[in-house]
Amino acid sequence: MAIADLRASDEVHELRARYRAFMEEHVYPNEEALFAENEESDALIDQLRALAKAEGLWAPHLPPEAGGSSGSFLVYAHLNEEIGRSIWGQLVFNCQAPDAGNGEILWHFGTDEQRERFLRPLVEGTARSFFSMTEPEVAGSDPTTLRTRAVREGDEWVIDGHKWFSSGAEGAAFGIVMAVTDPEAEPHRRASQIIVPADTPGVEIVRAVPTLGHRGRGWTTHCEVRYTGVRVPVSNTLGEVGDGFRIAQKRLGPGRIHHVMRWLGQMQRAFELMCSYALEREAFGGPLAEKQTVQNWIADSAAEIQACRLLTLDAAHKIDQGDEARVEVSLIKFYAARVLHDVIDRAVQTHGARGLTDLTPLGAMYAMARGARIYDGPDEVHRMVVARRILKSFSAGEPYRFSQ
Repeated sequence: MAIADLRASDEVHELRARYRAFMEEHVYPNEEALFAENEESDALIDQLRALAKAEGLWAPHLPPEAGGSSGSFLVYAHLNEEIGRSIWGQLVFNCQAPDAGNGEILWHFGTDEQRERFLRPLVEGTARSFFSMTEPEVAGSDPTTLRTRAVREGDEWVIDGHKWFSSGAEGAAFGIVMAVTDPEAEPHRRASQIIVPADTPGVEIVRAVPTLGHRGRGWTTHCEVRYTGVRVPVSNTLGEVGDGFRIAQKRLGPGRIHHVMRWLGQMQRAFELMCSYALEREAFGGPLAEKQTVQNWIADSAAEIQACRLLTLDAAHKIDQGDEARVEVSLIKFYAARVLHDVIDRAVQTHGARGLTDLTPLGAMYAMARGARIYDGPDEVHRMVVARRILKSFSAGEPYRFSQ
């Protein structure tokens, strides 16, 4: 496929310019206030979200028929080069994780009743949600080992279990819980996904787990949650009983590429900060931009960012064409996570001690970049997935072709 096929259309260029203008006018100037994460910042977020919604820049991850404004992965990738530049961008435009992924699976797998009750508030921005899969007692990278149980009693599920890293659970209206519904089934058919309203008796948010010294607030929290005798209707099951693993893959695949799309914006912003500061900061008789080490950082970063862009756009295009792009998504997930970290790290080093302070967004970006190598599957697992699928092709006498 020609590179030209991945370029943004004139219409997308115009839309991207609208997002860029909004970010420059409303988001960047307010980042310091937003990072305070208090009642005032909550009110500010509400104001910015109302502005974004009024300007038609709302929920670009979902198609118009679901209440969004795009739905194309390729278009969304281009837009995220603007939205992703600030960690607050996704929340302002109502495409934040985990709501974005939950919205997509509700749209694809939810019944009409589930869409009306749970998806509509997400899209309208009047409710938040959380995804409750990872457990502290077993490896999050292997969901076939989950212990949380849902036992059917009549027309109800009774759920008992222990989860953590249920991101955004604090203040959410509901969660989508991955629970074992048939322990005797083959591993990938044991679990189901069940919608659980947060106010259901037996749902306990134990705590927000601080990560890298950051507790978070609301949508930025990573919560430990216990389910004790939680009863919900069987009609709250997403898809069919036993579809949990399949739906998880359908959710996590797009979710992973959504992360990478946002990282493109983070990389590019860090790169711009590095280049600008290198030109203005002088040391040892001249600007940093004249030092070979800094020039190497800039050159390496430019190459790696562009590689990430093209890998991401290619995967997005394939998903739009109906391909799950499992190899491509896993490949960009581990590759982009490393590039994100390295580019931000170089930008911090170029800024020196200033890069560690809150005088630039680099410190917060750096802390979040380290988590990128773990959540939604650690790098090592994605490398394994890529290698196994490529070797499986070779074993079948069909060598993996980069031009596919």
